[in-house]
Amino acid sequence: MDKILQSLKPTALLMILLSVVGLVLYQMGKPVFWSGFFAMMFFYGLIFFIGAYASQIRKNDSEEDVMLAGRSIPLFVAVFTMSATWVGGGYINGTAEYTHSSGLVWVQAPWGYAISLILGGLFFARKMRRMEYKTMLDPLAQKYGKGMGAVLFIPALAGEIFWTAAILTALGTTFGTVLGIDFQTSIILSSVIAIAYTALGGLWAVALTDIFQMILLLVGLCLVIPFALDFVGGWDTAWATYKESKGATATLIPSKEALGNYYWNWWDFALLLMLGGIPWQVYFQRVLSAKNEQTAMWLSILAGVICIIAAIPAVMIGVIGDVFTSTGDWTAVGAAGAPEKPAEILPYVMRYLTNPVVATIGLGAIAAAVMSSVDSSILSASSMASWNVYKPLIKPDLSSEKLAKILKRMIWIIGIAATILALQIQSVYQLWFLCSDFVYCLLFPQLVTAMYDPKANKYGSMAGFVVAAILRFGGGDATLGIPIFIDYPMIENGVCLFPFRTVAMLSGLTTIILVSRLVRVKE
Repeated sequence: MDKILQSLKPTALLMILLSVVGLVLYQMGKPVFWSGFFAMMFFYGLIFFIGAYASQIRKNDSEEDVMLAGRSIPLFVAVFTMSATWVGGGYINGTAEYTHSSGLVWVQAPWGYAISLILGGLFFARKMRRMEYKTMLDPLAQKYGKGMGAVLFIPALAGEIFWTAAILTALGTTFGTVLGIDFQTSIILSSVIAIAYTALGGLWAVALTDIFQMILLLVGLCLVIPFALDFVGGWDTAWATYKESKGATATLIPSKEALGNYYWNWWDFALLLMLGGIPWQVYFQRVLSAKNEQTAMWLSILAGVICIIAAIPAVMIGVIGDVFTSTGDWTAVGAAGAPEKPAEILPYVMRYLTNPVVATIGLGAIAAAVMSSVDSSILSASSMASWNVYKPLIKPDLSSEKLAKILKRMIWIIGIAATILALQIQSVYQLWFLCSDFVYCLLFPQLVTAMYDPKANKYGSMAGFVVAAILRFGGGDATLGIPIFIDYPMIENGVCLFPFRTVAMLSGLTTIILVSRLVRVKE
């Protein structure tokens, strides 16, 4: 009972804060959807309470307790927390966005990331857990030295921060549409709550909240579909209309007819997702927290299956939204007009093609998806910053208890950085891809060689990193505003359609292998 009361105190403070926000919005005359706002208060209060309670039932005296929950996560909990981590706001919102805007053929992330989870389980999970590493960077630092480990932390950190920003962006878009709350307010509120309970309870808080969040997500999305289908004449009619509208792009199978000059670009992104989904600390944090290596393998494989299942309702919502946009009238259902941006299609369907109760539950589903990924990503980046950079390079003799305190401070620092970035972002899906882009080109070759090439050394690692970075950034990046400076073939309208990302990854991998052997011979 004492633990429950201790958890209720910060939760009550949170509810007071949210009430003040509501009063401010009311005084400002904002067109807030109040029933949804109060439901959001209840949902966030419940999530925060679970996280706070986790901090009471589990001691977080050491960095291993905070980072890995004492390596005691059972399979059931592990599968839920792994699935909830990947099936975030970007996953759900981005899937609906691209189903609507670009056709099903470009909805690659759900099956791409699912395959990456299965491959990770088969080839990396057991070995990493057997070696009892604490972060994904441990085998890299062990193989290539602490200095190189710190360098490789940069793309790993960038990936986690961009991932978090993409998820928060999806939340801001959804809240702005469904609740009438402005983009900035919804992002700041959600991120502060996620950061707070993550810092309080560590991985156990994240894992326990993930169970509730994943269940709410699946239930919420499935509830939306039957109501929304009534507006487009049922699924058979909607799918027939969608196929007629999208033509060759209304399929998951790539073809020259559907993709044209983008055919090889499609394969570049497909490989990026399948292999670039592996070298993530947010993934390995769950693998390394498993009770044993068999649990580590199976939690990854089963999570991959759940990720595919969770994408189905998001695809259906994207189809419904696309069909209604082309055949219906958004103003007739209460909207000011059609969605201005493709990223708004999911919240539009939730709010205007369902009733208020279902819309509120759907909102809770998206908020659940966002929170379950934000907390995981922030904890992962903070774990690497504390364990792989701060301790070995700044204070090697730091005690476990003090490192746990540093880790909690890092959670706030990195969480705030991701929030600031999210406030500047426009496209959910582009940023979502960019996350895997970095880790695919720069980290995947390093992880593979560290785990499977006994002759790889730091010289090969440095050379491979430089080669991969030059070839990757030479193709430019519109999201970051980086111009193309390598004259690759197949450049159209300022976009490089040549699969330069895969070329960069393979070149980095080959360079590590060759240079490691050449330097070893000279020595």
